[in-house]
Amino acid sequence: MGDWQRPGQGPAYRALAGGLRTLVLDGRVPVEARLPAERELSAALGVSRTTVTAAFELLRDEGFLASRRGAGSWTALPPGRTVHGAGLSPLPADLADSVIDLGIAAPSAPEPFLSEAMAAALTQLPQYTDTHGDFPLGIHVLRHAVADRFTARGLPTDPEQIMITTGAAGGFSLLLRHLLAPAERVAVESPSYANSLQALRFAGSRVVPVALHPGSEATDGGNVGSGNADGANIGGWDVDGWSRTLRDAAPRLGYLIPDFHNPTGMLMSEDERRALVAAARRTGTTLIADETMAELSLEPDLVMPPPLAAFDPGGGTVITLGSTGKTFWGGLRIGWIRASPDLVRRLRADRSSLDVSSPVLEQLAVAHLLSPEVLPQVLAHQRHRIRVQRDALVSALRTALPDWTFRTPLGGLSLWVHTPDGVSGSVLATTAERFGVWVGSGPRFGVDGVLERFVRLPYAHPAEVLGEAVRRLAAASATLTGPHRPEPGRAEPGTMARTSEIALL
Repeated sequence: MGDWQRPGQGPAYRALAGGLRTLVLDGRVPVEARLPAERELSAALGVSRTTVTAAFELLRDEGFLASRRGAGSWTALPPGRTVHGAGLSPLPADLADSVIDLGIAAPSAPEPFLSEAMAAALTQLPQYTDTHGDFPLGIHVLRHAVADRFTARGLPTDPEQIMITTGAAGGFSLLLRHLLAPAERVAVESPSYANSLQALRFAGSRVVPVALHPGSEATDGGNVGSGNADGANIGGWDVDGWSRTLRDAAPRLGYLIPDFHNPTGMLMSEDERRALVAAARRTGTTLIADETMAELSLEPDLVMPPPLAAFDPGGGTVITLGSTGKTFWGGLRIGWIRASPDLVRRLRADRSSLDVSSPVLEQLAVAHLLSPEVLPQVLAHQRHRIRVQRDALVSALRTALPDWTFRTPLGGLSLWVHTPDGVSGSVLATTAERFGVWVGSGPRFGVDGVLERFVRLPYAHPAEVLGEAVRRLAAASATLTGPHRPEPGRAEPGTMARTSEIALL
């Protein structure tokens, strides 16, 4: 279980109980999951059976374990405790007044632009009210606006290549349903976006992680404004590793976030884009490029590389996902797919048994926001506000938690923070909730429980809220720097927790 046996942690049985408790609270072992037998678990972890027995007894006393003779033991949850899901979800409503939500990387709406867009949409809505209201490919005015935006970014695009979806998540699910058979492999970055990893698990795929280049763990000391356009903070994808994975594992799909990667904020270089698309073309792997963060450049002098699909002139290797959720507002729930016209037509047929189409009023509002007259103003507003918030979070971390390391991203919405020795990201996340902060631990963004020494910290709140969040995180972290025992706080009943999953904390 990773570093659960750290020196100074106290008796081994307490450390083991703490590790298992964290797996439950962090959502990696579900409530009501059967645990391996004591003998099996002791052999897997290399500890005595006495240690496992004592750990189980402690967890039963705390309410995290239930047992019945002849039926084994299974995880439980004490009353009043909250479990983080495997993906990322908004803060539960009953905690909203007392807990700062750093679990979601999404900005508030760009006002007054959003309200003006909705007002404009209402004036255009009568053009559609005498129809059935279902447009599986999206209304033409929005498909045209999205295509024009791709063209303006250096990727010539026709409206026939665009399908409007219910957010990027809806588009991703539709693509997985159409392109992926159960048990087929999908190559992903490690780390990657937690909710996309969850969608891949639900699709029954076999996820093959490819680590981001070790350079991605370099830090800039957290200096505000240290991001620049000279290449110092661009790149970090292991092109050779991707080429080997595509050749040896033969994945059906590759899922990439090339622009202000979530969670790390990294930006893929032009050379890396060219090489990765060429490698995928050689092996017949289809790449899905998630561009939900692509418009959130926070450095005025940064020259963005061309979109990943610009290196696929034939249009058969790269499919692009986009969304309004990170650029404008998540409440719009409008996204899009850019693909070949033939694939777009085939996706239309598949969509009839899913969500059919996206809301017309919201599509009209997004078309207004994407118009050449409005979009530059909205982007300037959002980028300025988010940059101020990023710099505030960086400054607060440098002051209150100077031993936490990270690279200041050139764009996007989050910092990928490496915690100091002795501080587990999962334990920190569950402890921080007691101090009034909701954060995403590193293992949520990885495959099979890795990335334990990381947390993702979005900067989507105003500066004063971020400052308070860091003060609370510092208080939580202070309880974890020495011997500690975090205070104890549903897959389907009968689910079996894998020994390998427990062993990877």
